[in-house]
Amino acid sequence: AVSPIARDILETASATGGGGGPGGPPGGKHVDDPYFLQPMEGVDGTGYRSSWWTQFYCILWRSWLSVLKDPMLVKVRLLQTAMVASLIGSIYFGQVLDQDGVMNINGSLFLFLTNMTFQNVFAVINVFSAELPVFLREKRSRLYRVDTYFLGKTIAELPLFIAVPFVFTSITYPMIGLKAGLSHYLTTLFIVTLVANVSTSFGYLISCA
Repeated sequence: AVSPIARDILETASATGGGGGPGGPPGGKHVDDPYFLQPMEGVDGTGYRSSWWTQFYCILWRSWLSVLKDPMLVKVRLLQTAMVASLIGSIYFGQVLDQDGVMNINGSLFLFLTNMTFQNVFAVINVFSAELPVFLREKRSRLYRVDTYFLGKTIAELPLFIAVPFVFTSITYPMIGLKAGLSHYLTTLFIVTLVANVSTSFGYLISCA
């Protein structure tokens, strides 16, 4: 605000806008044409300088770099998941298929769903609100669309939301003694992963709201 460049811009803007305000420089000074806003070169009919795929690639790359720059967060998430999975596995360890065992397995499956739901909702609930000023500034500058930002941001964080259900299911499934067999394990892993990602999407909805 106090730099020489800022003062020059202020003088130019005052001269261009007519000036003459209280305490301001008088207007009417001749200003060369380059000071006026010129049509932007390379802008297509949609108002963006780059294509959809270019915008998506840049947002995805930037979001992926932001994930890599905070490896401690990833380690903490995975460690937290492993500890909770070990705790649930210890509580429901070695269930057998009798009346009590069936009730206990139902309880463990309930904890499967609730843990994957709330853990992933609260993990992303501040994602968009934290980046809102940057997003609004870049969106108003027509740097990218809303859909490319959303898709790039979510896909960059997708590996973590696949790794968390994998770690959780791989620990609890054999400890509880659920139905043996690779196909049964993969079915459970697939369902838990879907639950985790739906919960993540719901967390994004809350964050956007």
